[in-house]
Amino acid sequence: MAGTARTVGIKDVAREAGVSVGTVSNVINQPDRVSPATLQHVRGVIERLGYVRSESARQLRAGRSRIMALLVLDMGNPFFVDIARGAERTARAAGLGVMVCNSDQSAEAEADYLALFAEQRVRGVLVTPADPSGANLREFRRHGIPYVLVDRVAGEGEPEGGPEAEVSGDGDGTGAGAGAGAGAGAGCSVSVDDVVGGSLAIRHLTATGHRTFAYVSGPSHLQQVGDRREGALLALAEAGLPASALREISVERLDVASGRDAGSRLLGLPDRPTAVFCANDLLALGVLQALYTAGVRVPDDMAIVGYDDIEFAAAATVPLTSVRQPAVTLGARAAELLLEETGDQAEDHRHEHLVLQPELVVRRSSLTPR
Repeated sequence: MAGTARTVGIKDVAREAGVSVGTVSNVINQPDRVSPATLQHVRGVIERLGYVRSESARQLRAGRSRIMALLVLDMGNPFFVDIARGAERTARAAGLGVMVCNSDQSAEAEADYLALFAEQRVRGVLVTPADPSGANLREFRRHGIPYVLVDRVAGEGEPEGGPEAEVSGDGDGTGAGAGAGAGAGAGCSVSVDDVVGGSLAIRHLTATGHRTFAYVSGPSHLQQVGDRREGALLALAEAGLPASALREISVERLDVASGRDAGSRLLGLPDRPTAVFCANDLLALGVLQALYTAGVRVPDDMAIVGYDDIEFAAAATVPLTSVRQPAVTLGARAAELLLEETGDQAEDHRHEHLVLQPELVVRRSSLTPR
């Protein structure tokens, strides 16, 4: 039986190259301190021996990790893929990697991943909480690893004694508040003003003549679902319409299959609304499939507005009107806040709670005036 190949270490490189271990370390970590000839020689030996430096050993010496973790609700949703893309771009620019994990909307899975992050002593965590009670984050906070809430309003799903300041977006599309210092509160957050987003959707539909609406929502514990409903009701009041003009169809998950189920239930309503607003684009695409299968014309018989403006929205059979969330920016800003809190100037870091602004992207699914 063949033996296990021995890992090449830094001492092997030094011996083969005829230099000190310190010189090899400088070649790897501080090449500007080594002469060009020695640099070329040692790098050649490294390549020939196949030496790969031990990241765990480097972390022990440096005292901090080069990995940040990202824990999202559903990697099957392109919205979260775009958040990951934004976070990764920011992390790579800083020389860090991102460990992306999917809780699948499960509080139990979230707890398992947070425990793993603590074991691995990651640099910090970007997290969209799945546990509505905040118990998982309360437990995780004991480890002293910074985290940033992503796509969550500051204060939601956090440990008790949350952030000291909470703000809404200002004129340029973002808002920022300062806490009492890096050690206070539960940490930073980056979210989108979903009340504004819900209002944008219903204002558009009332402007095109609709007076009866359905709202396909999602899990009741998700703050976004409630905020988008609140915005929709505010827009109805602005238009002089009663709250009863909005009929809610709730589903357990924010995916296409749940949207198809909601579409079937929508078709069975005795007084069918003329417009439907969905809590995200995957639900809207599922509703669109159900209506298309039943021969209901969109937007002639029923208009549809989604939320997120994922790439598939514009590519649907009937291009989907959607409330756009700046998902890439959301991930990038969250990663920036985490880097600030864990960087060389961490002692000067003050918690920020950014609220980004959504915008309506109008396409054919809602364009027919009534």
